[in-house]
Amino acid sequence: MPPSLTSLTDEAAIALDNLADRAANLVNPTIRLGVTGLSRAGKTVFISSLVHNLLHGGRLPLFEPLRSGRITGAELQEQPDDAVPRFQYEDHIRALVDERVWPDSTRAISELRLTIDYKSASSWNRMFSAGRLSIDIVDYPGEWLLDLPLLGQDYRTFSENTARLAASGVRGELAAEWLSLAASIDPDAPADEMTARRLAEAFTTYLRLCKSDERSLSTLPPGRFLMPGDLDGSPALTFAPLPVLPEGRAPKGSLRAMMERRFEAYKSVVVKPFFREHFARLDRQIVLVDALQAINRGPEAVQDLERALGDVLTCFRAGSNNILTSLVRRRIDRVLVAATKADHLHHESHDRLEILTRRLVNRAIRTIGMSGAGIEVMALASVRATREANVKQDGHDLPVIVGTPMAGERIGDELFDGSRKTAVFPGDLPRDPEAYFRSVDEGDASAALPDLSIVRFRPPQLDERQGITLSVPHIRLDRALQFLLGDRLA
Repeated sequence: MPPSLTSLTDEAAIALDNLADRAANLVNPTIRLGVTGLSRAGKTVFISSLVHNLLHGGRLPLFEPLRSGRITGAELQEQPDDAVPRFQYEDHIRALVDERVWPDSTRAISELRLTIDYKSASSWNRMFSAGRLSIDIVDYPGEWLLDLPLLGQDYRTFSENTARLAASGVRGELAAEWLSLAASIDPDAPADEMTARRLAEAFTTYLRLCKSDERSLSTLPPGRFLMPGDLDGSPALTFAPLPVLPEGRAPKGSLRAMMERRFEAYKSVVVKPFFREHFARLDRQIVLVDALQAINRGPEAVQDLERALGDVLTCFRAGSNNILTSLVRRRIDRVLVAATKADHLHHESHDRLEILTRRLVNRAIRTIGMSGAGIEVMALASVRATREANVKQDGHDLPVIVGTPMAGERIGDELFDGSRKTAVFPGDLPRDPEAYFRSVDEGDASAALPDLSIVRFRPPQLDERQGITLSVPHIRLDRALQFLLGDRLA
């Protein structure tokens, strides 16, 4: 986070919050793990599976503290932040395990505390203290991160940037109604509430069209326009960019002055409290990425996801911590970028999904790496909904995945009812991901790309053995846990 985005007053408040956290850590060692990702990336599923596997002794062979038997217990405890909604783990795991439906998406910030008892790997450490670590898992929408760069912009810059992006590629068609309405209005005319409302509604409709499954675009600030919560209808969410603004200061009482004031109110009421009270207090971070959704929609969606992830990861205060920074200016010292839903591909394509995801965040990898923080990229499935098999086709073995498609899912002419399993050949990702990043003006950028068959599957049926429900199956959740938490449980 560039220093210009926060004031001295903001930094002082953040330092006080960090000092309070560190004082509490002397009594109860704690790590704050941020979990974020853009819509449909699987944040709720990741947290639910992580907690379920730790509480039920899941198969986590690459998570060294559990594999070696040093973890002696794990339990959910009351979270320390009374003003933050609790992550409803019990409801989400019931949906996954009992009802076999995917839980509702993250719509606001929530928190959950998981405490792990463990034996230190060091006999010296075991002499002085019993190992105990609380993990405060903070779940928040990635769209909120896309708002943080707004702190360094004034209304004119915000309007120019938004209009420039809206005129590019497929967005031009989606933004036509909002841009037409904005062009018909005099910014320096007297402020009018109904005009402001019509502009805000047209702009929000444009953002919704960009986010739709048919487009799957990712760069959509301001984030609360699509997730308004209790601010729905408030002046802080009733504004819109004006693409063409006259030079000079806005006349008092004009529509432009109203829009400028409400844009500043959005930053003050919405963005800054999130940054100070939650984001600036994180120690570790995982960013979940639904790369397959973007891949399915073609190069423009992939390139837009690259832009959004660059904006998101640039916001992190990444770096190694020392005594001073850990007390007053906490840094995120490990960042994991994880491509989710790896179970929708055969394992032969997992490394290609990882390579493509690494390409999406190349710029951030260089920046975060130079800051001294650790960064890792991997492909995972928080909940594995499929298994792999081979079928014969024209005398050749074809690698497929087998699962139960969601009710209403269609494969070719076949409509599924949510109860019948099927085998699907998902296709192969290209070895070289650069085809997804060529300019859309260079002819048909998608012509040489393979067709993928991405099917939505139901969560798996968990068997019971001697009355004990097995833990949720996954792909590489153990590797993610080792990177994020392994050193703190040494």
